Amino acid sequence: MNYRNLLAVVFGVSFFASVTSALAADLAKGAKVYKKCKVCHSLEEGGKHKIGPNLFGIMGRESGTAKGFKYSKAMKEAGVTWGVSTLTDYLTKPKDFIPGNKMAFPGLKKAEQIENIIAFLEANTK
Repeated sequence: MNYRNLLAVVFGVSFFASVTSALAADLAKGAKVYKKCKVCHSLEEGGKHKIGPNLFGIMGRESGTAKGFKYSKAMKEAGVTWGVSTLTDYLTKPKDFIPGNKMAFPGLKKAEQIENIIAFLEANTK
């Protein structure tokens, strides 16, 4: 398989996984879960940081890199690329996934809430 074909397959699988995730989840329920997040995070392109960073463009972004936000050393050094699996782990138990991060939120307990908020973020931050 040549490089172009391999690249096309990788992008196709990534796109399909993203679409499948969004379809399996409930965006309206994700918006409801986001109400817990919006106190600290904005979603709009060019939006201001709040207590936490603006989440616009989070999918595919490396941890600790949103311009203008003062991250903890732990978050800057984590080297995590945000996607479905990393956000799932982080939103389950933020302090366990990246020890030393500053987010006060303890995490979401229900897998359905995590799936829904991630689908909501995928749909509303690009």
